[in-house]
Amino acid sequence: MNFIDILKNLWVNTGFAHSEWQNYVMLVIACVLLFVGIGLKKEPLLLVPIGFGMLLINIPGAHEILLKEPTDGAIGGFMWYVSRGVKWVIFPPIIFLGIGAMTDFGPLIANPKSFLLGAAAQLGIFITLFCAIPIFGEKVAAATAIIGGADGPTSIYVASKMGVSNATLSAITVAAYSYMALIPIIQPPLMKLITTKKERAIKMKQLRPVSKREKIIFPIVITVVCGLILPDSLPLLGMLMLGNLLKECLVTDRLSQTASNGLMNAITIFLGITVGTMAYGVEFLDTDTLIIVALGLCAFVMGTIGGLLMGKLMCLLTHGKINPLIGSAGVSAVPMAARVSQTVAQKEDPNNYLLMHAMGPNVAGVIGSAVAAGVLLAMFP
Repeated sequence: MNFIDILKNLWVNTGFAHSEWQNYVMLVIACVLLFVGIGLKKEPLLLVPIGFGMLLINIPGAHEILLKEPTDGAIGGFMWYVSRGVKWVIFPPIIFLGIGAMTDFGPLIANPKSFLLGAAAQLGIFITLFCAIPIFGEKVAAATAIIGGADGPTSIYVASKMGVSNATLSAITVAAYSYMALIPIIQPPLMKLITTKKERAIKMKQLRPVSKREKIIFPIVITVVCGLILPDSLPLLGMLMLGNLLKECLVTDRLSQTASNGLMNAITIFLGITVGTMAYGVEFLDTDTLIIVALGLCAFVMGTIGGLLMGKLMCLLTHGKINPLIGSAGVSAVPMAARVSQTVAQKEDPNNYLLMHAMGPNVAGVIGSAVAAGVLLAMFP
């Protein structure tokens, strides 16, 4: 082999020899996600792994190495094996286990009416579903609509179960997590548009204390009732309730700490980088991706509006005892949506503390998104 042939071989094995314009566009998008996560500190635990995974896979030539399928006598690429956690819907239920172990269900138990707000905030999912079916068909439409729940793991779970393509799965997931990160920007204008200054200033009475017995019984009852009505919701809902039971029963502290810390952190890393590596530019950058992102935004906005309108109705029926701002927390992003409700309320009155009241609908929204996922999977098996 002469010197020229050696140089040719070197060139063929560089990324430059296999690059497409889409790779460079996605590298820029990856850097934007990294900036949002690191520079702006918006959902960094998710956007940093997603952004870095997107960076990795769009380096020209990396796709064939990282996602190489195993064949007889040959080992597959590293990310091919890691991605099975998403493909085989393993990661999302484990994330729900961790969420359950970290979340206090007390505000929801103390004020069961919060379930209505959590249910109303799922409105955007079903409005978007019927708008998207003529465009994508039932399964992709269902996977797109679930973005309205503002719940990344649920979006991944439904999209994976529906068998959508890698590019569609990545678009749905990136949209879901991006809108979660942008809640402090998207929700406040809607809250001020739909509620009045007087409504935003309403102070709610302190929640009643919730006994340890109630906190132990609650996840068991919810699992049995929802499981009997909608078994398709159990992989997510069951793991959420198990995590909360481990937290509240006081005899499984080691398991609760593992679920909410080490296990949760490890799965978050692998989930994020897997989602990022599915955003391969050549497949990702098309018209369908833009439509999915737009429909996801509509679903999220309509979900927020649904929660706020239910909050206004409950405010009217209770003669001003419920601040309608807590309805916006009915989306599933815990606890960010609840914090946004408090922030907007305190701009009207710095002494108005809505956080614990908003946590009720927020937790109800997590349960509601899991139930909505079960409904979609039952509708389109």
